[in-house]
Amino acid sequence: MNDDYQHQTVLLHEAVDLLITEPAGHYVDATFGRGGHSRLILDQLSKTGQLLAFDKDPQAVAASVAWESDSRFTIKHQSFASLVSVLQQRRWHGKVAGILLDLGVSSPQLDNPERGFSFTQDGPLDMRMNSQIGLSAADWLAQAREAEIADALYHYGEERYARRMARAIVAARQYQPITRTAQLAAIVAAANPRWEQGKNPATRAFQGIRIQINGELDELQLVLEQALEGLRVGGRLVVISFHSLEDRLVKRFMRTHVKGDQNLPAGLPFTERELCRRLRLVGKKYRASAAEVTHNPRARSAVMRVAEKIA
Repeated sequence: MNDDYQHQTVLLHEAVDLLITEPAGHYVDATFGRGGHSRLILDQLSKTGQLLAFDKDPQAVAASVAWESDSRFTIKHQSFASLVSVLQQRRWHGKVAGILLDLGVSSPQLDNPERGFSFTQDGPLDMRMNSQIGLSAADWLAQAREAEIADALYHYGEERYARRMARAIVAARQYQPITRTAQLAAIVAAANPRWEQGKNPATRAFQGIRIQINGELDELQLVLEQALEGLRVGGRLVVISFHSLEDRLVKRFMRTHVKGDQNLPAGLPFTERELCRRLRLVGKKYRASAAEVTHNPRARSAVMRVAEKIA
């Protein structure tokens, strides 16, 4: 299927304006998507600036082919969890002026039923960011134990009826394989006894399974630590999250490195060097404007946090 699905980049100008502090610097767009942020970053870089992008999705990487003529731009078909190794290969480690993470699923992934992310359009139950590797959601649901499914729905989807839904999935797969998104959506909706107004009853279950399949939170924890080491002093980390689990990890990570060492003996004076503070916050959390949310409802849940490396 042709990739004709348009992606509306969330917090586009806000993110790039806070990211770019040195037009001649080295920058990383760790979640290329369809290049919305990357395009604006390049517009703001000088002729000697450089942008390195990452994306696991082969369709996203294929969409970047039109950018090959710009010598300032390079894209890697890899997870951003490989950030540190790529930076070391390029001799950028500790020299990066800004790293951007725009987390979650892009509009082309959500809107294309063939990718298996949508609970409102029927398609093959895949959900992999990189459809070339790993287990699809259908494969995982076919073999996972009931307790594993319940844990994913509860911990990653924050689904209060996780056990009921897991039980229903295991019961249904005994009669026929669950291979379509419409099948799964119907199963979990029927197992949800209390539908929330304005929210599809399959929303949280699909989120939980997607995060499980792609290891999203584990990769986020890895890249946050790698980003801190990859930045130069004065470099900025900009992260846009779309659900509370992601934002909680980002908030905790930034807060930890803003406060520094909290295990020092109480009541004694310590120098900034001894506290080992690594980051300072740039503003508090940022949200999309009312106008952007009206234009793009998916921006409603976006939270952006920004920190600058100080040591």
